[in-house]
Amino acid sequence: MNHEDRPVLGARLRAAGRPLLVPYVTGGITADWTAYLLACQEAGADAIEVGLPFSDPMLDGVTIQQASDRAIARGATMDSILADLRDTPLRVPVVVMTYANLILRDGISRLAAAGVSGLIVPDLPLEESAPFEAAAAAAGIDLVLLVAPSTPAGRLREICARSRGFVYAISVMDTTGERGTLAGTATALAARVKAVTDLPVLIGFGISTPAQAAAAGRAGDGAVVASALMRRVLDGATPAELGHAVAALRAALDLGVSPGTPHAEVPDHRG
Repeated sequence: MNHEDRPVLGARLRAAGRPLLVPYVTGGITADWTAYLLACQEAGADAIEVGLPFSDPMLDGVTIQQASDRAIARGATMDSILADLRDTPLRVPVVVMTYANLILRDGISRLAAAGVSGLIVPDLPLEESAPFEAAAAAAGIDLVLLVAPSTPAGRLREICARSRGFVYAISVMDTTGERGTLAGTATALAARVKAVTDLPVLIGFGISTPAQAAAAGRAGDGAVVASALMRRVLDGATPAELGHAVAALRAALDLGVSPGTPHAEVPDHRG
């Protein structure tokens, strides 16, 4: 997919007209890993986050670390993952999540050539992000910035003003991972963000079940779901089975859009 054909992340999310769902897949986790991307697309994803495996993923919990380790053990590299993305006919935007070391040298131009629409770099300090922002903008890629429950008001406003595509609201002060409930800090943070930006606000870190996804859709504008999906893949889920799980998340988000309207029980299909 060339630069001109790439779906524009921000425009797509704004035009969706529904609570947003962004499932995550670790690049190279299996030989047929792009089949998981296609399954997510068909199950109703509004965009797909693809993780580039990294040897020291400081923000990732056990599940994503295990997924990255499996991909690295298979020989997956940034080049091989981007080559696979170029050959995969996706209609939804792809957002790459990686660490600064992997893109410091010509990384953004390589992402653009592979048809990537968005970029998340969780270890990139705001004070050092200007060169990345400029390079991403020049390549037609939205650099998505993150906010946390601890982010002070002034810094939060600056992050929201400089983020592109959407604002990634980290639900808890912790690494990624599955959790039993959506943290109360997520709702409070989403309200703070929505007060200062018109960008979509997506809640991530710990969104593990359809009910939690629906709660994220009510608090913000949607959910990013990673560890719960990668745990299924690590446990042997096929692309079709992962698509079934994503479809359950999609249904819960669509049914749970109003805080005053109870949503139907949607099974989370855990095996």
